[in-house]
Amino acid sequence: MPKVRISDKGQITLPAAVRKRMGWTPGRELLVEVGEDEITLRALKTLSQLDGIFHKYVQGRKRGSWEAERRAMEQAVAEQVADE
Repeated sequence: MPKVRISDKGQITLPAAVRKRMGWTPGRELLVEVGEDEITLRALKTLSQLDGIFHKYVQGRKRGSWEAERRAMEQAVAEQVADE
């Protein structure tokens, strides 16, 4: 198990082998979850990575800005919930 050290600035560097295994490249955003005695890092998914999850909502639509996509998703989900 790789070890890391906390710098004077409170930073850690993830070992290259870990970054490579996870497919994490510079600029990747991570979610930090804090437990009682552990920290978990989870990669945030980009909108394009979520396309498969929300595919039925975006079929045939031209993609727009993040805000436009968010509004469209909210509307689609609201319509589905109303139908149930």
